[in-house]
Amino acid sequence: MLAERIQQVEERIQNAACRAGRKREEITLIAVTKIFPASAIREAYELGLRHFGENYVQEFAGKRPELGGLSEATYHLIGHLQSNKSKIAADLFQVIQTVDSAKLARRLSECGHSLEVMIEVKVSGEGSKSGAAVEELPALVDAIRALPDVNLTGLMTMPPWSEDAELSRPYFRRLRELAQAHGLPHLSMGMSHDLEVAIEEGATHVRVGTALFGPRKYT
Repeated sequence: MLAERIQQVEERIQNAACRAGRKREEITLIAVTKIFPASAIREAYELGLRHFGENYVQEFAGKRPELGGLSEATYHLIGHLQSNKSKIAADLFQVIQTVDSAKLARRLSECGHSLEVMIEVKVSGEGSKSGAAVEELPALVDAIRALPDVNLTGLMTMPPWSEDAELSRPYFRRLRELAQAHGLPHLSMGMSHDLEVAIEEGATHVRVGTALFGPRKYT
């Protein structure tokens, strides 16, 4: 079943890339495994996936001991990170996609090993969304670039939820414009329901959970 779902998602990515005149290898598929057990990560790895996204530091800390031997796996934190958990996160993840303040970036820089980071940007006005405000971005980019041991590679965002993928397009386009303005090559945007629109607007990383693993069952 997972193999079939991976193939279906791959076809969607390929088709969207083709429509946008892009190459498939420009786009990283991140399998979002929050709530799912370590065995789901291991199965996906065995089927060829290499990038995994988790939302919660403590949850992934519980899974990590069961993931020995997955030497080519890259783990991305895609959920909000509190600065007091920065050391734990830096030890667990290779990529932190949700940096939203200079304070958090400094904490990560002090953790003692190199990390790739992205800035989460709140491109909508939703109060429930995390992320740096658009007007804060220039100063935050400069602050992170001045730090050792953190490599700023791009921006990420989560637009307002809608079943209509087209409604995400202006938010994805805005993120692309911001990344271009700051010379940042990577854009993490798009999920199971709107990945095609994200790819058409320049996504380099798409975060896919439900389309790969099915609906999450919260207990």
